Amino acid sequence: MSALLEIKNIETYYDLIYAIRGASLSVEEGSITAILGNNGAGKSTILKTVMGLIDNQPDKGTIEFMGERIDGMDTDKIVRKGITLVPEGREVFEELTIRENLMMGAYTRTDKKNIDDDFDRVFNYFPILKERINQWAGTMSGGEQQMLAIGRALMSRPKLLFLDEPSLGLSPLLVKEIFEIIRTINSEGVTILLVEQNAKMALGVSKTGLILESGRFVMKGNSCDLLEDKDVQEFYLGVKSETSAKGYQRWKRKKAWR
Repeated sequence: MSALLEIKNIETYYDLIYAIRGASLSVEEGSITAILGNNGAGKSTILKTVMGLIDNQPDKGTIEFMGERIDGMDTDKIVRKGITLVPEGREVFEELTIRENLMMGAYTRTDKKNIDDDFDRVFNYFPILKERINQWAGTMSGGEQQMLAIGRALMSRPKLLFLDEPSLGLSPLLVKEIFEIIRTINSEGVTILLVEQNAKMALGVSKTGLILESGRFVMKGNSCDLLEDKDVQEFYLGVKSETSAKGYQRWKRKKAWR
């Protein structure tokens, strides 16, 4: 398959602090790609940089979507091109109803008939949203707000969906449900770039995984292979090794491929 998104050697900074340092990433059309890393690694910054949400960034490098340069493009134009972000923390419009939140996701569209069809599609994924269509979003639980945030993003009919920490703050049962829905959305033709701290769930659902540390990708490969990698198991899956000191040194040496 061809690359839908191609990021080449981007650098992003906040004031004088570099958050992303020469990162490159290719996302295959039709795939789920996972970016893993600890807090502060720069995972969310990559998504925000692509979406044009950080002023005058990236400082260096290029971003191509469907073969077209989009670095430096305004966020609303990027959304119209076919990329949508589900942000960390959901960020639903708390004083709007579920219906109104979903309509906000379709604000770039004028095809009313298809918008109505997409309401049905979202309700098929998340029946509870239909049951509570007139409820204020701010009165919903965290899991329900996550469902709404994903549904809102789907209302723009994205070709590429960014998910930023979709499991954050959710119970294990809800995490499992959300990831099953992510699989279904992908199987119906939406390419997904997933940022997630829950490495086991992310690698379990994705085809390709990348590990980000201090703004640089330090490892990437087939997700199944990464699940079996001893360093990934120890440092991201919580599997303790009897030779943890040696494992740490081995991990540091692997970062040399940056």
